[in-house]
Amino acid sequence: MEHLSGPLNLCHVLTKSIIINRTHMLVHAIALSALIYYRASFFFKESNLRDTATTLVWFIIFLAELGLSFLWLLSQAFRWRPVRRTAFPERLPEDEKLPPIDVFVCTADPEKEPTVDVMNTVVSAMALNYPPEKLHVYLSDDGGSPLTLHGTREAHNFARWWLPFCKRYGIKTRCPKAYFREEEDGEDSDMSSDNEFDSEKKKIKEKYELFKERVNEYRKMHRGDSSHTGRDHPPTIEVVRGNASDEVGQAHQEPMPQLIYVSREKQRQKGPHLEKQPSHHHHFKAGALNVLLRVSGVISNSPYILVLDCDMYCNDPSSARQAMCFHLDPRLSRSLMLVQFPQRFHNISENDIYDGKIRTYFWTCFYGMDGLKGPVLSGTCFYIKRESLYRKPTQEGSDLMDLKKLFGHSNEFIKYLWQKEKPSKNTIAGDSAALRKETQLLASCGYENGTKWGQEVGFMYYSVVEDYFTSFTLHCKGWTSVFYNPPKPQFLGTTTANLNDMLIQGTRWFSGLSQVGISRFCPLIYGSLRMPILQSMCYAEPALFPFYCLPICCFATVPQICLVNGISIFPEVSSPYIMLFAFIFLSSLCKHLYEVVASGFSVQTFLNEQRIWMIKSTTSYVYGTMDAVMTQIGMRRASFLPTNKVDDDEQSKRYEMGIFDFQTSIMFLAPMVTLVILNMTSFIGGVARVLTLGGCNKLFLQIALSFFVLLMSYPVIEAMVLRTDKGRIPGSVTILSTFLSSVLLLLCSSFLM
Repeated sequence: MEHLSGPLNLCHVLTKSIIINRTHMLVHAIALSALIYYRASFFFKESNLRDTATTLVWFIIFLAELGLSFLWLLSQAFRWRPVRRTAFPERLPEDEKLPPIDVFVCTADPEKEPTVDVMNTVVSAMALNYPPEKLHVYLSDDGGSPLTLHGTREAHNFARWWLPFCKRYGIKTRCPKAYFREEEDGEDSDMSSDNEFDSEKKKIKEKYELFKERVNEYRKMHRGDSSHTGRDHPPTIEVVRGNASDEVGQAHQEPMPQLIYVSREKQRQKGPHLEKQPSHHHHFKAGALNVLLRVSGVISNSPYILVLDCDMYCNDPSSARQAMCFHLDPRLSRSLMLVQFPQRFHNISENDIYDGKIRTYFWTCFYGMDGLKGPVLSGTCFYIKRESLYRKPTQEGSDLMDLKKLFGHSNEFIKYLWQKEKPSKNTIAGDSAALRKETQLLASCGYENGTKWGQEVGFMYYSVVEDYFTSFTLHCKGWTSVFYNPPKPQFLGTTTANLNDMLIQGTRWFSGLSQVGISRFCPLIYGSLRMPILQSMCYAEPALFPFYCLPICCFATVPQICLVNGISIFPEVSSPYIMLFAFIFLSSLCKHLYEVVASGFSVQTFLNEQRIWMIKSTTSYVYGTMDAVMTQIGMRRASFLPTNKVDDDEQSKRYEMGIFDFQTSIMFLAPMVTLVILNMTSFIGGVARVLTLGGCNKLFLQIALSFFVLLMSYPVIEAMVLRTDKGRIPGSVTILSTFLSSVLLLLCSSFLM
């Protein structure tokens, strides 16, 4: 399969990182063992040396330390064997021998996901550097919006000009919006200036402005019909051919990838309280992807699929060829299910106060999992093998009725399960009535009834984090994956740039992860029986990560309340054990700082990650875990709300300046402000206590802990006390939080007295 001599890719084991990681694991584990011994030995002292209140406090702190130690242990699986990979796309076979690729783009609401931005993603996918006749782009519109359909047609018209322009002049940035933004920023260096290029570029820019104008005009004219997310609508599948009357000159002669618009059926019925309830559960993004999987199966049936979020455009056109360097490698291809690229974001500020880049995930965890059985499927930016999503190997001799129980009653779809190429008879070009009828059947909301879609076939439905759970079940079945992070970002998207969206998004993620962690699919139990223990630990860590809320909330309250009451729960300054606690604390911080700097980021990134971790631990982790528990016991149903991609100008300015914006729900503000006020009170009260009554030797570590919490919480304190802009914390929240912290302090103090 090699066009040139040599392998299509190489895997580099990061020996230096392995030595540092494993050495730190050993030393830190020894220190944790000593800490556990210190805590446990307290309970073996004579009972007359222990009072009941102190024993209870020590027991709570001991449980919190055990929880943190356990979660730390799970996280070390990511650091056991990190690797990096290199691909050589120039060694791929000729274009005629490359396999076809289907591209799935998902959108749900044109109000929260602007249509022009979605179409930029679609056009960038159509412009991939890949044989156009082997590229098929599917747009899933879960809102069934006329605006999105109109935008898709207009995008196709513009693409007939844009694609030849990119090909003729070797344009590297093939997302129109990004390309013209680079031009405005003075970063456009794709071509040296010449008259022909300048003239062509001016014409293309005019076409792009006309495209945006047509979409926005349609939006204004049909504003009341632009979003149908809550309405019934039938399945709509359209092979988009654009406007034939639009003169495109030479561009008309250029072959183009096929563009297909898909809107699955939605049916809703009147509920008992006159509210519309789904008569068929739509299963959110996983349901949309499974519809695309079926519809594409009878249209193009490409063996490989690229999945993109609607705001994640193709920043470099070579990603398809780079992914094929792994999928076509005979050493990997037999068990390889997907090639995962990292998510990168174009709207991240220099400071990145909300940790939008998710550095730990893509620069630490993925490299570590790649050295085992491969990374988690990340929801977007991955090329997956279609066969892996069908789960069970299918053969021509399989019983038809058994296949229908798995895949549904479409004979046409089942017929193409074994085909590795595009269906030869019912091609898109034919666009026959039979094909339209078949695709509408496959996109109907009742098609999956009585089948195994979402259970054994396709993307999994059990959790709202369908990407995590799908890859977990695939890894359990023996499939492997690859993480590839080339020097130039292959995909760029839009991340959350305000605190409110970040916390809402985090709550949704952590709810889905916790739901898996507390279910029968818990990776430590279900996974350890089906995959290597280190791989199951890698899956267990994010599933149990939200439970950080328990020990973190404990350490943010119990030592502080004890400090005010003069109860020591840490070693005295004169005790040799104080060095143990100091070492564990500094060891964790220094290892985190090393990983940040080794990833190419600054100390400020380290501080931001620490702050956001503490904020999430007292908000998103708490609510996500509560939501998962309530869902698991049947008290409520999982919900899904897309994150708002429309920026507020004032919030954006504060984000660029590195200033936290606290315009969010009181349910997020109250816990974090309450804990900050509690730590402020305990720090002041503790210092006053040791100055008047003495005892600094016993209470020093508790004073230091409160000071550290206040230091990391400075943006919250500033927003409460110093700021007057709209992004400040409202006075009503501060008053409520002061009352809550006072009640908490008084109730617990009365118990400890």
